[in-house]
Amino acid sequence: MAEDPIRQRIEDYTKAIRAKDIDGVMSFFAPNLVSFDLAPPLRYTGADNKRQEWQDAFDAYDSIDYEVRDLTVTVHGDVAFVHGLNHFKGTLASGNITDTWVRWTACFQQIDGVWLVVHDHVSVPADIEHGQAVLDLSP
Repeated sequence: MAEDPIRQRIEDYTKAIRAKDIDGVMSFFAPNLVSFDLAPPLRYTGADNKRQEWQDAFDAYDSIDYEVRDLTVTVHGDVAFVHGLNHFKGTLASGNITDTWVRWTACFQQIDGVWLVVHDHVSVPADIEHGQAVLDLSP
């Protein structure tokens, strides 16, 4: 039962991404968010930086499909963490299609009665020998 509100928040977040609803997406994050995302830099702080990353994605894509799979939720008091595999597929304005699975971990804190992400980490496996991201894996 404790994890139901978090699962609902993630479902709402997924719907907001598909709709390219920047305000809906940003309602998911705490203002003091720390994010380790795919795009440089190694780390950024503050929800404004996350907003810019999502807005850039929304501007680049004509359409986006987004899915969270194999989600695990752990709740303890007013803190929780989740991890899963997220599928981002979209059609760029150029007509090119991207189709990538990423690993995702998010740490939530209940702030004023709302579960917000205070830290997230998005990654892909790497081919260390060749110094390249491995983008063609799927579950």
